[in-house]
Amino acid sequence: MDLQAIRREYVRGGLHSKDLTPDPIALFSRWLQEAIDMGIPDANAMTVASVGKDGQPSQRIVLLKSFDAQGFTFFTNYESRKAREIACNARVSLHFPWHSIERQVEISGVAEKVAVEDSRQYFSSRPRESQLAAWASAQSRPLASKESLIKQWQSIGRKFEDADIPLPEFWGGYRVRPLQIEFWQGGEHRLHDRFEYTLQAGEHWKVERLAP
Repeated sequence: MDLQAIRREYVRGGLHSKDLTPDPIALFSRWLQEAIDMGIPDANAMTVASVGKDGQPSQRIVLLKSFDAQGFTFFTNYESRKAREIACNARVSLHFPWHSIERQVEISGVAEKVAVEDSRQYFSSRPRESQLAAWASAQSRPLASKESLIKQWQSIGRKFEDADIPLPEFWGGYRVRPLQIEFWQGGEHRLHDRFEYTLQAGEHWKVERLAP
């Protein structure tokens, strides 16, 4: 395995000042839509990085479920490791790795829980099997076996067999309010294009080009 020999040139094009929008959310929306249109699997998948009380960062992949000027929303178990870390330090980082189109977006911001009604509305839209999984899984906790998880899932299914599945009290959404957003476009000879938006007082965004 010769990892040093694995390399390629980035030739799909650059990112220029004229391509930018005053509001980074508009540019993110455009890039995400282009990723979806080009058939990138799980284009809304993003890494969420958080930091524990001991200062150790951890990461996991979740799915972005909505975004607007207020932030980027995902849903999870409120007793999971990420939730426990967010409770200690609400500053998180999001990362969208669209390798096949030579683009990345990195978002730094502050996570906060969404309203219960927003969580309930999204939960009710999920497939019934996924709703049961949310109830069955003590996310991030030690698990005796996969069989025990399946049995718990089946047990929950029997419990709610003839009823709508309610929103678990321990499950819901987070909205990450962005403070910095960086757009990265691969360039030839490793001369990549990077533009960073930083939120200023008065909800104004400052834009700077960064060295690759």
